[in-house]
Amino acid sequence: MRIPDWTPELKPQPPALVDAILARRGGTLLNLDKALLWSEPVARGWNVYLKAVRTELPTSRKLRELGICTVALLTGADYEYHHHAPDFLAAGGTQPELDALNRLLHTDRRGNAPEPTLGEQEALVVRYAAEMTLDVKVSDAVFEALRHHFDETQIVEITSAIATYNMVARFLVALGITPEA
Repeated sequence: MRIPDWTPELKPQPPALVDAILARRGGTLLNLDKALLWSEPVARGWNVYLKAVRTELPTSRKLRELGICTVALLTGADYEYHHHAPDFLAAGGTQPELDALNRLLHTDRRGNAPEPTLGEQEALVVRYAAEMTLDVKVSDAVFEALRHHFDETQIVEITSAIATYNMVARFLVALGITPEA
């Protein structure tokens, strides 16, 4: 990491904040948390918002995690992929689907090439995430395809997950945050 790991000795933070992050993480601070905790307002907001995006949205967790993995691969956010590929699998994704995502994005960063291992919705989420990540602006064709598969709430929630993890990827890569040992 390009900055020192946060510790309570280096920069005291409110115990309630640290406890809330520890509770969300199952009792252990991740390397990401050790960067965020240098700023109390950032760590507090991040913890609340990311918890909502990760655990409170009813839209398919599998599709959200696939979008997040797409962002991670396209931005070089190894930390993000390290943490979210297992979450994709836990949400019902398969290793062959992850392998297909990796193949696809290594041959066609926009996700337009046919990849038979990915279903129609999965391939669409990959294309959507690729356009959001690489171009910011999403083509009318991809957005219309989304409208055929998802309602407005699902579109907002998939978009929020992809947009949020674009932010996370940029934070991770800029600060050189690496996966835990």
